Amino acid sequence: MLEQVRRRLCELQDEIRSRVIAARRRQPRRLAAVAAETAADTIYRIDRVSEAVIVDWLTRRWPQRWPVEIVMEGLEEPLTFPVGTPVRATVWKLILDPIDGTRGIMHDKRSAWSLAGLAPQRGRRTQLGDIVVAAMTELPTTRQWRADQFSAVAGTGRVVGTAHDVIRGGRRRLAASPSVATELGHAFATVSRFFPAGKTWLAELEERLWRDLGVLDAQGGGTPVFEDQYIASGGQLAEVLCGRDLCVIDARPAAFAALALDAALSSHPYDLCTELILREAGGVVTDLNGRRLRAPLDTTTPVGWAAYANPALARRIGPVLRRLIKG
Repeated sequence: MLEQVRRRLCELQDEIRSRVIAARRRQPRRLAAVAAETAADTIYRIDRVSEAVIVDWLTRRWPQRWPVEIVMEGLEEPLTFPVGTPVRATVWKLILDPIDGTRGIMHDKRSAWSLAGLAPQRGRRTQLGDIVVAAMTELPTTRQWRADQFSAVAGTGRVVGTAHDVIRGGRRRLAASPSVATELGHAFATVSRFFPAGKTWLAELEERLWRDLGVLDAQGGGTPVFEDQYIASGGQLAEVLCGRDLCVIDARPAAFAALALDAALSSHPYDLCTELILREAGGVVTDLNGRRLRAPLDTTTPVGWAAYANPALARRIGPVLRRLIKG
């Protein structure tokens, strides 16, 4: 059954990708307009395109034998499939981020990703660690001919990767291979700081981290470490999954708490619902305390996290990171 779900989620995201590409061709400028403000995030018109696809597709394609509750931003009322099923009668909970990286894709700067994770229904107790199937699909810029897709079922140690030709059609297999490197010099390793709020705190954390790990010396010299401020949690996970980044650290909730700032501009559980895929590929994903992610499956809880390409990097970087955050 879980393998069937994996295939269905990939099909759903194929449809989202196709609709987003088509809408962008018809009205590219309008898609960047703000459609709504919610507790989870700002909703842009491009988000509305993907949301409409989800409701239509699930109505037509989601099997009645798998009653499911949907969790995604922008919902004002509980949404279940088959439509009208009481939440208490659902067996599964499906958390979605239809477009992760909206700000990049709506300005045609960088790919976004469509994310999905399915967990057994445990009501409010359902959390990220319960997810048993995950899928993520790239939503490409107009300059790309290829869009990648990755999916996995928990406990298989297997990631299904495909590269889709969005111009001519067709697809081919794509390996998911996190790096086995353990040296940070001349590699990409990022501490996320996308917005002005908390940026100084995060930059200082990053500098202390690389210094304490012996990458920088006391004068700030040493071996360079490159960063990639990819404004999409799913996209950041994909960079580690594909071997391009060694680690990504998102300590924004810690920064906002230390500075007594609103934590709204943090990652949330729906942004991280595909972390299972990186773990199935051999990577490591933890919270800022070094534990498995346990945040509830919602769209508002701030989540600090770190992703490492391999266990050796997690063992090397994680303890230093935790010490610095605790002060």
